[in-house]
Amino acid sequence: MIDKLRSIDEALGAVKSGQTVMVGGFGGPGTPFVLLDRLVEQGVDGLTLVKNDANEPGTGVSRLIEAGRAHTLIASHIGLNPLAVERMNRREIEVLLYPQGILAEKIRAGGAGLIGILTDIGLDTVLRESRQVMHVDGQEAIYEPALRGDVALIHAAKADRAGNLLFARSGRNFCPLMAMAADTVIAEVEEVVETGELDPDAVHLPCAFVDHLVLLEELTPDYGVLPHHVL
Repeated sequence: MIDKLRSIDEALGAVKSGQTVMVGGFGGPGTPFVLLDRLVEQGVDGLTLVKNDANEPGTGVSRLIEAGRAHTLIASHIGLNPLAVERMNRREIEVLLYPQGILAEKIRAGGAGLIGILTDIGLDTVLRESRQVMHVDGQEAIYEPALRGDVALIHAAKADRAGNLLFARSGRNFCPLMAMAADTVIAEVEEVVETGELDPDAVHLPCAFVDHLVLLEELTPDYGVLPHHVL
């Protein structure tokens, strides 16, 4: 019987300096905070990070950015992280920003084995000056290359030992996309059950996309609703 449960250090041994690391989550939900905290402690550097956002100062991928472990961040916005903005303005990190839908489709294309996508978004803006513009069936389109990563780090609510994953509510967001577009996938999970106990109809990401599982001992305050998020 396949058992993908690993210690956190065994699982994160797959992450090497210089790699492209895709990270699930949007803000708090779906972000693998424990994996990211341990990655900071392990000292890998020279990373390219792919995440929908930059989290907030002191949490998530921001800790890697603040520690100088990433030279590039590919995201859709970093507006909730003034430290990341400062580092970008000081040219201490390169930030490549895309509209959220374009970012998602670039990752989806990577997961599907496509070389890229064509879109008309940005044709009438300065974006076309830095993009490859193509003509297809009489229409102009911007070519956006697919995105893939060496490793994906994601958070799930529940898993079986084979690696079938279930996400809770909005925690699903970018996690399946990142997992499908990476060579190695490490999932931290809140609960692990025996293989066969999950209802197949409840599985959001099949085990074929997951290499390593890390069972969380506890949820840190990062996983909760932060006071300034409450209206």
